[in-house]
Amino acid sequence: MRRIKIKSISIAMLSIALCLGSCSKDILEEEPRGVFTPDFFTTELGVQGGLTYLYQNLRNIYGFAYFMSTSETGTDEYAPAQSANNNFYDLDFAGQGNLSSESGFIISRPWDAAFPAVNTASGIIENAEAVGLDNSLIGEARFFRAFYYFLLVQTYGGVPLDLGSGELAFNQSTIKTSVRNTVPEVYTKAIFPDLRAAVNDVPDGQRLTGAVTKNVARLFLAKAYLTYAWWLENPNGIPTYPDTPRTDPDGNNASYYYQQAYDMAVAGINNPGPYSLQEYFYDVHVATNDRHNEMMMYADRTEESQIYNEADLGWSGTDNTANTAVWMVTSNYTTISVDGVAAVQREAAQSYGRPWTRMAPTINVFTETFAEKDLDSRYDGTFVTSYRGNWDKGGDTTPTLTAANGMEIAPGDAVVSFLDDYNPAVDYSVNGGNIGGGQIPGRSDYVINLNEINRRFYPGLWKLGTYRTDNAGGLGSPNGALTRPFPIAKFSELYLVAAEAAVKGASGSYTARDLVNVLRARAGRWRFDNGEQQERMEDNSAAMIAATPAVIDIDYILAERSREFFGEGYRWYDLVRTQKWNELAGSYEIAGDAATDHAPTVTNRDIQPHHYLRPIPLGQIDAMEASEADKAAYQNPGYQ
Repeated sequence: MRRIKIKSISIAMLSIALCLGSCSKDILEEEPRGVFTPDFFTTELGVQGGLTYLYQNLRNIYGFAYFMSTSETGTDEYAPAQSANNNFYDLDFAGQGNLSSESGFIISRPWDAAFPAVNTASGIIENAEAVGLDNSLIGEARFFRAFYYFLLVQTYGGVPLDLGSGELAFNQSTIKTSVRNTVPEVYTKAIFPDLRAAVNDVPDGQRLTGAVTKNVARLFLAKAYLTYAWWLENPNGIPTYPDTPRTDPDGNNASYYYQQAYDMAVAGINNPGPYSLQEYFYDVHVATNDRHNEMMMYADRTEESQIYNEADLGWSGTDNTANTAVWMVTSNYTTISVDGVAAVQREAAQSYGRPWTRMAPTINVFTETFAEKDLDSRYDGTFVTSYRGNWDKGGDTTPTLTAANGMEIAPGDAVVSFLDDYNPAVDYSVNGGNIGGGQIPGRSDYVINLNEINRRFYPGLWKLGTYRTDNAGGLGSPNGALTRPFPIAKFSELYLVAAEAAVKGASGSYTARDLVNVLRARAGRWRFDNGEQQERMEDNSAAMIAATPAVIDIDYILAERSREFFGEGYRWYDLVRTQKWNELAGSYEIAGDAATDHAPTVTNRDIQPHHYLRPIPLGQIDAMEASEADKAAYQNPGYQ
């Protein structure tokens, strides 16, 4: 019997609503409970509560600070910053850390969060008929079981389908043995059947704000087909585990699954249901527009209740369900002192927030991925490109400060800016040492060239930044966990999944160039300049389309994915799926830890084939009742 150790037969549940703070109706109401027990699943209330838990559990992964590290550090998007520790060095493969089964929650969180959800989904599915659950709700449970298995198989390779009571059966007892299924078994026995059922049974529209719909299921089925096709093709000979032939049990080849991915994604585009693209990329991420109709799936939070937010609204840690991911990529802008005044203070606003300085974007992000900054609005709609004075909100009534070139700045003016275009005239010798910025004639703000950033001071990630409505004209509560939803899936991804499948040989109504250009045209439309903090009504769509290569390849698809989804937890999975990780992220360039260091150096990473799977967490292996040889065999090769 294939079994897996489960920490508890009860599943913790903190009574959470699907629509939090964003609407006055369509909220899932339930009685707060401390735990779920197996008997509870035999009641209609229990099954409904189990479904609510499946949504709530998303918070244990999405927005969790160290899942952000797991999915971004070590890629071509992010490297360790000045205040990094082994939670980041272990994932960078540059010699300062050592990724292993003992690396803690950076490798254990997907495992620990997914399996209780898988078992809960199985409990719902098994008891649904007895309690008269509608097929559409069963479809939601099947979606989540597939969703979590898809995350697991991408992260660790083959994982157990039997948690102790049989394959895909609800387990009601504590089991301390386990056997891993192969990757093809996980896809063909669990992920594909569950997602196909969800596509068939879940409605087009949302039963509640944020609930799974048919098109959400289509997107993840298309992504699963695409990922499995790459796995079957295995262009660079990356090893899998448990070891198994790269063959499909149903006799289909990679080309078949690329076509399935294309067809499913195009079906989602042509049958959007309640979803559509926002007119401007800026509107996808401006916090005042959260929970819009491009956002298909998210891990929700709320400002209205600390209980339902599941994280402190005033001073939060980074553990459990708190949304604190963006803190990791925020440099310590609070050291900016001008004229003896702390000019830029910690504020609960989208460009600021709590600075941890753990992860820094690499220079290639700005010189290659976001090389086009004038036509393409996605650079401006992704990063904090200017830090502006807010000393007045902290209670300092000084009307102006003397800044660069002896010029005066007032609250709201730029204090430090990152230059879109390289300027060799920047003089870094006159900044006084505490800012790291230089001067150029005629500007009152200190400036930094993007190809001279360091691990200490760099553009923050505006798109995921803090947002509160209770600042009352002051700095607010920047140390509280974020109350914004963390994005998991967007309607825009359907275009890039279909385009990637087309690059790999799938055919249909749209070419890869057609699909990419829908998003590139949108990226050319501006309504607001975030860096300059002013309206900018400008349409560069035609120029963006004209600049698209005639022939699209996988590198271009990956670059477009980075421009659309930078910093949102996609990148490691994208590079692993396409087996481009070492090629695109094997080295990176950035300056050192000092704010005044503007002399970049190249760092080389030692990314080995076995790193394409994360290690099985030590806690799982230690808890198993098995021989030392069996425990060793359970671990992915190359790890201790």
